[in-house]
Parts: sequence; structure tokens; C-alpha cells
Amino acid sequence: MIVTFAWIGVAVVLLIAFGLYLSWTAGRLDRLHARIDATRASLDATLLRRASVAQEVATSGVLDPAASIVLYEAAHAARQSEEEQREVSESELSQALRAVFGEPAQVEAVREAPGGEAAADELAAAVRRVPMARRFYNDAVRAARALRRHRKVRWFRLAGHAPRPLAFEMDDEPPAAL
Repeated sequence: MIVTFAWIGVAVVLLIAFGLYLSWTAGRLDRLHARIDATRASLDATLLRRASVAQEVATSGVLDPAASIVLYEAAHAARQSEEEQREVSESELSQALRAVFGEPAQVEAVREAPGGEAAADELAAAVRRVPMARRFYNDAVRAARALRRHRKVRWFRLAGHAPRPLAFEMDDEPPAAL
């Protein structure tokens, strides 16, 4: 009888330990999802900033008319795109930035215009931040996906009803001259 109570006690302790482990794993997964939300907000803000600065440069009059139109339309499309088309429109903005600022002579022409130095510096800073923000977001997504692949997470449905996180894939190559 005492041996039976000992085995029941061991089983209860093991169940409590396993429950605590599952609770810790669920908390970790929840923190990863919160990190995804925070890094996605940061990525969205960075992309919006890049598109806004590109629009400002396009309308400032420091570019030739053809380059202004190309840059303005790509930046406008990036700002107005729906979530499903966001990666494509942001990639198109990257391509437009490379086309407009692909040569150092174009960047120098912008810098020499009145107010162009500040605009070029601001655009360069905004363009440099995009790959970092995207990398942080995709790293968070990768970590959450790795944890969600574990059997214990799937069997005990620790992810709840949270949607499966998706990576943000886009062309974020900055212009060489910026």
C-alpha cells in the first residue's frame, strides 16, 4: 500500500513537472509571437519611412523629371499596396531606387541641389535600415516556426489559434551609389 502511494506520488510529481514544462514552452511561444508582432511593426515603419523619403526626394525637384516619375510612382505604390502585394511593391521600390541612384553622378547631382544633401542622407539612412528590420523580423519568424515544429507544441496545440507566421521576402538591395 505504501509502495502504491509512492508510485502515485512520483506520477503526480512527473505530471506536474511536465505541465510546468508545457506551460513554459507555451509562454516561450507566446513571447516569440509578441516579438514577431513588434518586429513586424518596426519593419512596417521602416518601409513606410523609406517610401515617404523617396516620395519627398521625387517631388523635391532635385531629380530629372523621368527619374522623379519613376521614383514617385514606385514609392506611392509601396505606400498604397495591400498586404498581399506588399512584398512585390516594396521590391519594385528597391528596383526604382537602384535605377534612379545607380550611378554616383546622379547622387552627386542630388547632393548639390539646394536641400539635396539632407534629402540624400535621409534617403540613404532609410534605405540602409530596411535590410536590418527585415532580417530581425525574419529571424523572429524562423525561431517561432522552429518551435512550432516540435511535436509537443503540435500535439498539445500550444500555439493555440495563432496564425502561422510568414517571412517577408523582398528585394532590399540598396543602390550602390547611396
